[in-house]
Amino acid sequence: MFIASCFRNCFDSFRLVSAQHEMEKKERENVIGLDDEFACQEVVLLKNASRVCGRGGVLGNAPLIQSKSYFEVKILQDGYWSVGIASRSTNLESCGGDDSESWCLDSLGEVKHNKVQIHKLQKESFQEGDIIGVSYDHVELNFYLNGKSLEVPVIGIKGTTFPALHVDNGAILDLIVENFVYTPPMGFDKIMLEQSLL
Repeated sequence: MFIASCFRNCFDSFRLVSAQHEMEKKERENVIGLDDEFACQEVVLLKNASRVCGRGGVLGNAPLIQSKSYFEVKILQDGYWSVGIASRSTNLESCGGDDSESWCLDSLGEVKHNKVQIHKLQKESFQEGDIIGVSYDHVELNFYLNGKSLEVPVIGIKGTTFPALHVDNGAILDLIVENFVYTPPMGFDKIMLEQSLL
């Protein structure tokens, strides 16, 4: 009788832990962050999947489906990095902007797509603590530095895209999807999950 009771308690505890795990997983699915299923193997995600370090690229877990999306990225530690948007077909082992599925601003001040430099910033240099803003309205992609537009628009982007971050040479970046440091451009708002749009 005692042994049967122990087994019953053990199995009941297992079901409780399993149910708790499923509930936590469901809650994480409703939180916008970086997606470990769409990350280079050498990337490390920390701080509830909002911080990236290591080497390689990672996509956000929510597509930019609303008409005007905005997110920010904080440079915590300098190195080589890129920030922008990409489709799920992008090569996460290459730098952002180095393939036909990504459009990114990098730490060298270049806005790139398919290994082609679209814009080169003349005066701006990035420092630890800087905030890179990214706005996208399905017509134009724009970048901001500490709340000021960099005036480097990118057009002609097609398909479903996601926030894209790439780190190398010691860079550490934080994805900010709400409680922004700077006010988004007029009409732009935080990334919304698909069910939130209904």
